Amino acid sequence: MEERLYDLIFICRPDTPEAEVDKLVATLEHTVADKSAKIEKIEKWGRKRMAYRVRKLREGFYVYMSIRSNHGELIKELERRLKVADPVIKYLTIRIDEEMKRQQKLAKHRERRAARRPRKPAPTSAPPAGEQTASAAG
Repeated sequence: MEERLYDLIFICRPDTPEAEVDKLVATLEHTVADKSAKIEKIEKWGRKRMAYRVRKLREGFYVYMSIRSNHGELIKELERRLKVADPVIKYLTIRIDEEMKRQQKLAKHRERRAARRPRKPAPTSAPPAGEQTASAAG
């Protein structure tokens, strides 16, 4: 099975102590290591204001993780753990590699179309616009 790249973002309650957020991240890291996957990046974005209320809260503590895995079961397990974790109010997992493949395919398609399209020749003997107006005035 091919390796897949996922982005996982979850939001914790704003009053959650950072030690508890670290404990939750460590639990997720341990789960990822058990499934022989790899965490590319972990970023704690801190407290941010949300666009709309979630569970009557206006702010949340954001955490971002980039995960590389061969197993789809890993994502199901991570989402299950986030669902039962008390501090987590919202989470989202996105598979990134499909979008990257699609972007590469579109770029190749554009290159092929550009190669087929004949280039317009640049104008060679046209004088600059400033010279035409000066001779017409005199």
